Amino acid sequence: MHITLSPVRLDETLAPTLSGDVLALNGQAFDFSSLPEGGTLPADAIASDWIVGPVSRIDGELHLTLRLPHGPNPSRAVAFPEPIRVTGDGPIALPTDEVQA
Repeated sequence: MHITLSPVRLDETLAPTLSGDVLALNGQAFDFSSLPEGGTLPADAIASDWIVGPVSRIDGELHLTLRLPHGPNPSRAVAFPEPIRVTGDGPIALPTDEVQA
């Protein structure tokens, strides 16, 4: 999965996880397994405020854009994040300025 991040000032958190072609965003699952090669699903067809662009399957890999919430003074890594390539199932690490316990 190829994830582009769109930073936005929000006092919320995003916890994405992946299991095959099922992306869970804060516990809400989105199953993209029926999206065919070369197919595109527009963002407005997906019931999520976190997905802010179309979801496409290119060369067998899902491509999508997620909102990346951040606080009032984000670091450069959060304000200008690099795309993420996810190659396995499990939690997806997002850039953050939050101190991890």
